[in-house]
Amino acid sequence: MKEKLLTRNFTLLLLGQVFSLLGNGGLRFALSMYVLEEIGSAAVFGTLLAVSMIPTILLTPFGGVLADRVNRRTIMVGLDLASGTAVLIAAAAFGEGRGIAVTAALLIVLSVLGAFESPTVQACVPQMLHGDNVLRGNAAVNQVNAVSGLVTPFLGSLLYTAFGVRPVLAGAGVCFLLTAALECFIRLPAMPPVRGQRLRDILREDLMGSARFLARERREVLDLLLFAAAVGALVSGAAIVGLPYLIRTSLGLSARMYGAAESAMGLAALLGGAAAGALAVRLPFRRLHWLVAAVGVCALLGGGALLLPVGTTGQYGALVPVFCAAQACACTFSIFAVSAIQQKTPENMTGKVMACVSAISMCAQPLGQAVYGLWFDASPGWLVLSVTGAAVFALGAGAKKLFAQW
Repeated sequence: MKEKLLTRNFTLLLLGQVFSLLGNGGLRFALSMYVLEEIGSAAVFGTLLAVSMIPTILLTPFGGVLADRVNRRTIMVGLDLASGTAVLIAAAAFGEGRGIAVTAALLIVLSVLGAFESPTVQACVPQMLHGDNVLRGNAAVNQVNAVSGLVTPFLGSLLYTAFGVRPVLAGAGVCFLLTAALECFIRLPAMPPVRGQRLRDILREDLMGSARFLARERREVLDLLLFAAAVGALVSGAAIVGLPYLIRTSLGLSARMYGAAESAMGLAALLGGAAAGALAVRLPFRRLHWLVAAVGVCALLGGGALLLPVGTTGQYGALVPVFCAAQACACTFSIFAVSAIQQKTPENMTGKVMACVSAISMCAQPLGQAVYGLWFDASPGWLVLSVTGAAVFALGAGAKKLFAQW
C-alpha cells in the first residue's frame, strides 16, 4: 500500500514553511531594496550578504548535532520565536541614520538562527516520510518555497513602495511567530537521552562521526557536495547579487520591475519542483549533471540578452526568462540531490549530515557574493554572465564520472 504523503505532521510542517517563507521573502526583498537605494553599490550589497552568512557556515555543524540530540519540533518552535522577535525589534529600531547598521545586525542574528534551523528542517522530512515520498516531500517543500517566491516579491514591492521598509519587517516578524504557533502541534518521537557525557565529548563524537561517514563510508556524497559548492559559488553570486543589481542599478528600472522578476523566478522554481516530483522514479540521477550544464547555457544567454539593441525594457524582457530557466533547472537538480543524500543517511545521523551539506554548499557563497559584487561594479554585466555561464557549463558537462557513481 502506497504511503500517504500529506500526513498530519508533514502538513503542519508545510503550513509552517508557508508563513516562514513569506516572512523570509518579504524580509529579503525589503532589505535588498533598502540597501541598494541607500548605497547604490553592488560591492557593498554583496559584501553585506557575504559577511552575514559567516555565522551560518561556522555554526551549522553544531546545529546538526543539536538536531540529532534534541526533539526537532522543540528546536523549530524556539528558533521561529526568536526570529520573529528579532525582526520585530529591528522594525522598531529602524530610523534615520541607523538603517544600515540595523540591517547588518539583523542579518547576522538571522544567520546565527538559520545555522540551527536549516539542518533541523531538512532532517524532519526523512523522519516524517519514507521511500519515494522523501523526494516527493522535498519537492512539495520546494514548491511551497516557489509559491512564496512568486507571491512575496509582488506583495513586498507594493508594500515597500507604499509604506517603506518598516511595515514589511513588521509583517515578516508576525509570519515567523505564526510559524512557531503551527509547529507547536507537530508530534515527533523524543530523541534518546544523553547521560554521563560532557558537551565537549558529544560534539567531538558527533562531528567526527559525520566526517567519517562522508569521507569513508559515503565518499560519493562528499564529492557531490564539493561539486555543488563550486557551482554554487558561481551561480549564487550571479543570481543573488547580479539580478537586483542588473535590474535596479544597471538597467535603472523600478522596484516593481524587480519584484515582477522575482515573482517570475518563483514561478520557475515552482515548475522545477513540480518536475522533480513528477520525475521521482523516471529520471536517473546519473544524468542530472546535464541540468547543471543547462544552467550554464542560460547564463550565457543572459549575457547575450544584455547586448541586444532593444533598450532597457527589451533587455529586461530577454534577461528574465533565461534567469527563470536557470532557476527551474537548478531547483530540479537540488531536490534530487538532497533527497538522494537523505536516503543514503541513517536517521540518527540525518541532522549532522544535512548540516554538513548546508555548511559545504554555503562555504563558497560568501566569497562568491563578495567577488561578484566587486565584479559587477567593475565590469559590464554581459561579460560577468558570459564568463559565469561558460564556467558552469564546463563543470556540468565534465561531471559525468561523478554522477555515474550514483
